Amino acid sequence: MKKKNILNLIKYYSEDNDAGFRSEAYEIAQYFDSIGDFQLAEYVMALMSNANTFIPQINANESCFFERVSVGNDPLPLPTLIEQDVLGLINAIGRNLGINKFLFQGAPGTGKTESVKQIARILDRELYMVDFSSVIDSKLGQTQKNIVALFKEVNGFTHPGKVIILFDEIDAIALDRTNSNDLREMGRATSTILKEMDRIDDRIVFIATTNLFKYFDKAMIRRFDSIIDFSRYCKEDLLEVAEVLLNDFLNKFKCAGRNVRLFRKIINLMDPIPYPGDLKNIIRTAIAFCEPSDDFSYLRRLYNAITENKVCLKTLQENNFTVREIEIVTGVSKSQVSRDLRGQVK
Repeated sequence: MKKKNILNLIKYYSEDNDAGFRSEAYEIAQYFDSIGDFQLAEYVMALMSNANTFIPQINANESCFFERVSVGNDPLPLPTLIEQDVLGLINAIGRNLGINKFLFQGAPGTGKTESVKQIARILDRELYMVDFSSVIDSKLGQTQKNIVALFKEVNGFTHPGKVIILFDEIDAIALDRTNSNDLREMGRATSTILKEMDRIDDRIVFIATTNLFKYFDKAMIRRFDSIIDFSRYCKEDLLEVAEVLLNDFLNKFKCAGRNVRLFRKIINLMDPIPYPGDLKNIIRTAIAFCEPSDDFSYLRRLYNAITENKVCLKTLQENNFTVREIEIVTGVSKSQVSRDLRGQVK
């Protein structure tokens, strides 16, 4: 931690800049965590998360364009490269330099939307997601009018410095031209969004996500201050993500044993290993349906889900599964496993 961190804390406090104060406090907590002072890091984060600074922005019943999103507190393991970009984004928001529009691009399940929720939690901002079904209209010209009305509401928030607007899968409204019967209509909608983005209050954080970045035109890309690619996962990153998710679910269910080594071997059988969104569903289902009397039945369920109930002892042996581990994932006794493997060798 440097002197500038303390000076920034004082500066943000005196300026009543809550977002900047929280961002700086989070950076300090990260420093304590990096030097092994985990208790102090957790204490700082607990202080920030317990602060009650909720200020209502809008009446949800008065708006048909927005849905308020609960941010939660689930773990969000990210590769180092993506995590660094997200932390940089948080710092940029806290510095109040007018950098407030961000695009998260990447395949489904890579953590784009969940990252937005975590950013809202860390910065203590309310998160509102746009309901595109209320924006898109079949009547000629109505979609553009709805877009103008939507952004008028965005700029009308009571406390713009306490809100994040999420356009989840923005391509649904701005770029879905290949599936449109009226390309000119969607083109006009896109042009309207571009104009309205230029008029957003700098204090409001605007984040959009997309799975179709390659279809974005240059005019759309230029509107964003920063673009983060969420597809930068290597195999080891995904194994680490899977382990974090496993530990989180086991802590919640408390009805299964831990065998992380075997768990990683099972996940490693997947080719390719899916992104976090799908991993989360696979692991959660295996644990939720486990047998309370069998500490490791979830591992067997996980293995069966991955292999589609196709047991191959030879493959398991080639992947360095021990006889005991093969017994756990297949339900076949160790003695039978040994006999079968000896028979296959002959």
